[in-house]
This record gives sequence, C-alpha cells and structure tokens, in this order.
Amino acid sequence: MAASREPPLVVLTGPTAVGKSALALELAERFGGEILSADSRQVYRYLDIGTAKPTAAERARVPHHLLDLVDPDEPFSVADYQAAADAALADVGRRGRVALLVGGSPHYVQAVVDRLALPRVAPRPELRATLEALAAREGPLAVWERLRALDAAAAERADRYNVRRLIRAIEVVTVTGEPLAVAMRRRGPERPALHLALTAPRAELYARIDARIEAMLAAGWLAEVEGLLARGYAPTLPSLSATGYRELIEVARGELALAEAVTLIRHRTHAFARRQYTWLRRDPRLEWHAVGDDLAARVGERVARYLATVEGERRWTS
Repeated sequence: MAASREPPLVVLTGPTAVGKSALALELAERFGGEILSADSRQVYRYLDIGTAKPTAAERARVPHHLLDLVDPDEPFSVADYQAAADAALADVGRRGRVALLVGGSPHYVQAVVDRLALPRVAPRPELRATLEALAAREGPLAVWERLRALDAAAAERADRYNVRRLIRAIEVVTVTGEPLAVAMRRRGPERPALHLALTAPRAELYARIDARIEAMLAAGWLAEVEGLLARGYAPTLPSLSATGYRELIEVARGELALAEAVTLIRHRTHAFARRQYTWLRRDPRLEWHAVGDDLAARVGERVARYLATVEGERRWTS
C-alpha cells in the first residue's frame, strides 16, 4: 500500500528570515503536506517568539511536527532529533501525505536526509564546562582550534563560531576515539527528496532580519526571556545560548541596555546568516530560488513536477 511507504519529501532551507515558513505553509496547503521543523531551537518549549515558532493559527492551518519536544533544561542532541523526525515521517506516510522538512539547521536536515548513524554519546558536564569557559575567556575560535587538534577534517567542515556544535563535536570525538566522519557515517541509503533553498540579495535579507527582530521585540520577546528566568532556567543553558536570547538575558539582568542589545542581535544575526550560506552552498543537491513576487508560483511548479515524478515511479515499482 502506498500509505505504508515513506512520504514524498521536500526539503526547504535557506538563511534565517528569508521566508521559508510562509512559503512552506502555502506549499503544504496546496499539496496536502505536513511541516516538519528543522530548527534546533524550536524543539524547546517556552522558546516561542525568539525562535519564530509557528503560531497557533499557523498550526491550525497545517499540521506541524518536531516542535516543543523538550524543556529548555533537558539535553537534546541531533540523534534525539533524528529519532523524532523518523517517527514523524512514518506518521505522515501512514496518512498518505507529503512531508516538508523546513528549517535552517543544516545538521538536522542532514541527519534526516542522509540517515546518519549518529553516536548516542551522553553529555560530559565537566568537559562541556571546561570548553564553555574557554569560549568565554578566549572566544569561539579557541574551541575550534581544540577541535582541529583532535580532528582536522571535522574542524574544516564546522561552523567556527557555533560554540554549541563545536563542543558537541569535541565531545563525540573524545568519547568515541574516532574521527567525526567515522562516528557519523550513514546507516542507510540517502532519503529521496527534492532539495530547495531560498535566497535573497544581502541588503534585502538584512532588512528582513532587522524587521523580524523588531517584530519579535514588539510581540514580547524580552518578556518571554524574563519569564524563562523566572521559571528558574539557568542563563547558561545551551538552549538559551542562541543569538537574541543571550543578549536579552543580559538586558533582563540589568547588564546591558536594550538599545545596545538590539544592535548586537542585528549584527550577530547578520553574521549567522552569512555562515548559513557558507554551509548550505556546500550541498550540491540544493536548488536555489530567489525570493520575489512569483516565488510561490515558481517553487510550487517545481514541487508539482517532483511529486508527479515520485508518483510515476511508485506506480512503476508497485
């Protein structure tokens, strides 16, 4: 039965604030799809405004998966995400629907599409504390240099400024005693998928980022951060290390003026978008689509052709 197979899969990625979520909603409604979030922060409960998590109204329009999986103080790895995504895909497939894997966290997308055999290495608190102290004292590049000394190939592929990912890589290499490429080899064939990425001119993307930051603040982002601290969540938690949260935590604690925090958030988010481009452009499977008035029509036509091909292949092999 077709419904017992994995669903047709469309990957939609791109830099932050480029418009992935809005387009995904249109595509899902048009093609009978369900959205699987590939965002490393949206898995956390209570981190809603600052992660641009889909609203209740958007979730009512289209089923969403892989949101609000754990509390901010619970450990959550790429392997945990992969297991949850596999289950969600099976669920979507049983209903005979299309799956849209949507987000800008390349590690999450890769784990799902490439079926990586991710090592289930438990967190090492002492090692993490040491490396976090190193990052605070000397900056992210000092942690990257530590990874390079252990696994040069992994360091070259890594985002040099993503301290959380660098620490996790060091943790895995240290515990397994293997290079990251060996520890994260494929456990099965690549999942068939249509790989789409959105792009915008640099100035336009920065304007989109700045506008979204302002909208988040107007929606109560600072109050959300204050609420997290009031619940007793430690400001040093990995879940709260994302750009925006860490700066607003300083504002909430009286350590930074709001105007200065907003400037830092803008600057750091622009830099994050540039790093996302660097990572994504390494993937030759991605078909890039520029944002514009006819974006939904252009991408919709491409998705329609892909789904027709998938359906044809399934009839042929049935």
